[in-house]
Amino acid sequence: MAESDWTDRHVARWRDHWVDVPFDDDVEGVVVRIGRLQRYLKGTMQRAVTEVGLQDFEYETLHSLMIRDTPGTASPTDLADELGVSGAGMTGRLDKLEQAGWVQRTAAPDDRRRVVVEITKAGADIWRQAMALRGSQEEEMVAVLTPNERTTINRLLKKMTLHVESLDTETPSGKP
Repeated sequence: MAESDWTDRHVARWRDHWVDVPFDDDVEGVVVRIGRLQRYLKGTMQRAVTEVGLQDFEYETLHSLMIRDTPGTASPTDLADELGVSGAGMTGRLDKLEQAGWVQRTAAPDDRRRVVVEITKAGADIWRQAMALRGSQEEEMVAVLTPNERTTINRLLKKMTLHVESLDTETPSGKP
């Protein structure tokens, strides 16, 4: 018999309680395992962020700046919209990041009424440190899978993601 995990035990416990409602062991297993993996991934990100000396909001804002179509620069409004925070909330975030030396705010060259946020070298460096730690933890998580298994699970998760996205075109805060 195959090795049992937490989700197998969860499904076995619940199966007897769902006698009056359709209960599919495989559906429950997929959903619960995805949730558990998401919690694990969130924990790995938290450990990486903490280890380099960032707070969640700092990492999230630096990450948003680094992965843009215009890497390293954005308007405060664009960042606030992307991260689902208020303008005042973004101002507070940027104040702290600027005090730490990780971003700088300057007037836009084409319209001095607008502000442009730019990540500094120090900000990019600390983001890269967090990403390297996070990446190594993610690699460890999938190390148990063969390259073919990684390809298969990626393909299947993409199929599910596309289906879910087609059902709900608007995600909370506009983010996937």
